[in-house]
Amino acid sequence: MSTSNTNTISSPTQKALRRLLKNKPAIFGMVIIVLAVLVAILGYAITPDSTPNANDQVNEVNLKPPGFQVQMLKVRKNRDIPQPSFFGKMLYGVENPYRLIPINNYHIQNDSIAVEVYAGESIKGSESVFHLADVVHPLSVTNPSIHSNANRLTFSTEKNQQITTNLNDLESQIEASHVYTHTYRFGTDGLGRCLLSRLLIGIRVSLAVGLLAVLISLTIGITMGAIAGYFGGRVDDFIMLIINTMWSIPTLLLVFALVLALGRGFWQIFVAVGLTMWVDVARIVRGQVMSLREIQFVEAANSLGFSDARIIRRHILPNILGPVMVVAAANFAIAILIEAGLSYLGFGIQPPTPSWGTMLAENYSFLLKSNNPFPAIVPGLAIMLMVLAFNLVGNGFRDALDVKTKLG
Repeated sequence: MSTSNTNTISSPTQKALRRLLKNKPAIFGMVIIVLAVLVAILGYAITPDSTPNANDQVNEVNLKPPGFQVQMLKVRKNRDIPQPSFFGKMLYGVENPYRLIPINNYHIQNDSIAVEVYAGESIKGSESVFHLADVVHPLSVTNPSIHSNANRLTFSTEKNQQITTNLNDLESQIEASHVYTHTYRFGTDGLGRCLLSRLLIGIRVSLAVGLLAVLISLTIGITMGAIAGYFGGRVDDFIMLIINTMWSIPTLLLVFALVLALGRGFWQIFVAVGLTMWVDVARIVRGQVMSLREIQFVEAANSLGFSDARIIRRHILPNILGPVMVVAAANFAIAILIEAGLSYLGFGIQPPTPSWGTMLAENYSFLLKSNNPFPAIVPGLAIMLMVLAFNLVGNGFRDALDVKTKLG
């Protein structure tokens, strides 16, 4: 055979990949999923609010619209707050060492800064006064006294460090980095939290629930379906009895029962959702294995004395990965919807952990009672987009693996 003819021969996998890459909706879904995975990995390293659970509340600016800007004063908390490494911050967040105070205006006089606290548009707020040293440094709680000598100040920090500085340096530092304009790109929720930050961190919950639920469902479903389809007979009857019994129970009812049995928590949701999704996988795998077990390469493996476990693992399962990948993508989308529904009803991820379903539950009342329905619309759109992305990818896998498709 000539070299040119050899180069033009493509394996079924290569043909399927080419068909998949020509499917524009599937590529769009993949791009959305890849971006979501990157955001989930980077986490608090890229969120405007990097506190744990993006839970830094500024109640004066609750329910503000997207793009809302306000002048903010950062006042140092009077306690030591350890700063983690970059990866520690990325994974778990870090407590904000400053207290954020939205202000309308301010003026510095002598050793103090007086601010008018933001109370709303065209509303005069109350006035608060802070010592310049207290704004910049974590003063000692046990020894909060500040000694002044002309233009110089001496005081103790929370770490019992003696600091001597002058008023001009403190004033310059406050002007440079402690008074700034803060922009809420997606607005704020009912508690004055950054909606964009909570939305981005919520991606972690949705992807984690989907991934672990799918892994659990694939593990149980492939095992049960392969055993039933390969051995048949009474083994098949017994497993089908279990499958049909599980099939007859409404999914949400079964999830509620498992959540009540396991408890409400982060890992319990993964297990509960995964244990309700394996039935679809088992039925598909069983049918595929039953159609393959009589094919010649399986009979050849039996004649060579290979064990049943090896035949299933090495010769049958690799040939049914296509349908399994399709149902796995669909189950991923279903898991995200189930988790959002459970969290919305109060059975899922518990506050203050940002889940898209929890965000909907916290803010849905603002759809009709507020001029800013955005806090409820944003998580709903995020759920819709993520579910759409996985469905598009699942459809793309189905079309790419269909030998009758016209795309290739």
